[in-house]
Amino acid sequence: MARNITDIIESHLKSIMNQSCNGIIELQRSELADLFKCVPSQINYVISTRFTLEKGYIVESKRGGGGYIRIRQIESLDDPLMQVLQDWPSEISQREAEDMIERLEREQVMTEREANLMRMMVKREVLAVDLPIRDRLRSRLLKFVLQVFLMENGNEEEKRQKD
Repeated sequence: MARNITDIIESHLKSIMNQSCNGIIELQRSELADLFKCVPSQINYVISTRFTLEKGYIVESKRGGGGYIRIRQIESLDDPLMQVLQDWPSEISQREAEDMIERLEREQVMTEREANLMRMMVKREVLAVDLPIRDRLRSRLLKFVLQVFLMENGNEEEKRQKD
């Protein structure tokens, strides 16, 4: 059975990840494109469709000359934060956002200070654009901030394992 380039790139990246001792790989889009003789947008496509949060991956990207793509495999899908992020809505109201932040604070995913900062960030007065754009913007902001929390939780786990 012939495999397409997307499957081949995905398989290659997963192979590298399996060889990684910490479940993290860092790579450059242009180097991968050269390796597979494809355009960089093909690499973007593979990463954005095959290495998603729902599939247990967090992707960080930095563009530019020293840019990179970092893919981290998430250990546990049972993490309360992971559960919240798996079925993330494209729009979220201020009340729903505040309820979610309260839950994550109660479950000690974030500190009181972090929760207060996030509450301020999602207020309609701060996101001063019309609906439904405001609810979409709030959803995107929260999702990306929560992904940072998830990455930091992974970094803390790594440190504990090393000690």
